[in-house]
Amino acid sequence: MDLPVPAESVSIDDFFQVDIRVGTIVRAEAFPEARKPAYKLWIDFGELGVRQSSAQITNLYQPGELTGRQVVAVVNFPPRKVAGFRSEVLVLGAATQAGHITLLAPDAYAPDGSRIH
Repeated sequence: MDLPVPAESVSIDDFFQVDIRVGTIVRAEAFPEARKPAYKLWIDFGELGVRQSSAQITNLYQPGELTGRQVVAVVNFPPRKVAGFRSEVLVLGAATQAGHITLLAPDAYAPDGSRIH
């Protein structure tokens, strides 16, 4: 059996160009227009303001349980249009064995907008 191969190496400078922050979901709703099942999220990043994201996390979460939850997201990728919705940040998650996305979040409260180091 072959072992997984890590992605191509990047420099530490490349890594630090990616701005990853903690934010709190302030609103979540179904996104029926999306090609794949997803939710529309509005996430408060403190001084950076509230940013929107489309997230394919419908297998493990319901919109009502997402509000107030802290997440980790990349905030400096260019915005993308997803079925007419402006997705401004990339919420980070990991795939479970079943292939469902589980959200990454701090273990303890971190102020909204805190940068991941």
